[in-house]
Amino acid sequence: MAILLPLSCAAYANALELKPFKDDLFAYPATLSSENNGAYSVIDYREMRDINARDEVPERRVHAQYTETGVRKVQQDLLLKTDAGDVRHIAVGKTDGAGIIVLYLHGQGGSRKQGADDFTFGGNFNRIKNLMAGNGGLYLSPDFSDFGDTGATQIAALIGHYAEQSPRAKIFVACGSMGGSLCWKLAARKDTGGRIDGLLLLGSLWDESFFSSPAFKRRVPVFFGQGSKDPVFPVEKQEGFFRSILAKSKSYPTRFVRFETGTHGTPIRMTDWRGTLNWMLLKAP
Repeated sequence: MAILLPLSCAAYANALELKPFKDDLFAYPATLSSENNGAYSVIDYREMRDINARDEVPERRVHAQYTETGVRKVQQDLLLKTDAGDVRHIAVGKTDGAGIIVLYLHGQGGSRKQGADDFTFGGNFNRIKNLMAGNGGLYLSPDFSDFGDTGATQIAALIGHYAEQSPRAKIFVACGSMGGSLCWKLAARKDTGGRIDGLLLLGSLWDESFFSSPAFKRRVPVFFGQGSKDPVFPVEKQEGFFRSILAKSKSYPTRFVRFETGTHGTPIRMTDWRGTLNWMLLKAP
């Protein structure tokens, strides 16, 4: 187990804006089009540039300039005992007194290790780890039993535990692929739906029950990242759900980024963590 070291960035603990980390390398490619005052954007994605040129070993190891592995000094592999079962999780940053908490919930076949891998997905998980560690925050990548009620109960317990340790923290949950079913279940629960401050759906699914959830009633910001050629969850379905949110309320804080020609894992690789979270921090209830 790694040792949690004190961070020197406490001044940022209550900041409403995350300071940069390799923003030039992780900036979106060109915007092809946008609608709804920028709430919906189509981004130019190209596999040869955004995977083959970015990775030393395509899809397995990004080039070194995209990562900073010193963040492992504040990374721990932990276990939380809950009434719903043990929750193994990787924690990066401040486990108490954090100003912001971000969770990543993996999809089918994943594990807590996916969300803490420094080198896959173009180094984007290394970036969120560094953003949290460098801004007085906490990043969590947990295991869970399933994508149903048991898994949701386990994640709710994990959120509850760290929310008690960091009562002033804004809490954001990012869900990759099937992990999205947990995002929607957390939004629907009375405890987590009343506590979380934003949802990020990355190559994920939709759920009409969101409209009756505590999170929707609190106007919790929702971000969608989707590849236009996602073979698992069709982009048209997710776009339709995004538009249905705006149909309920034109001013609802939601954004959709469509990565043109991108596939299922593209949003996990390409989503701009800092830009998205800074927007959510401004819109959080």
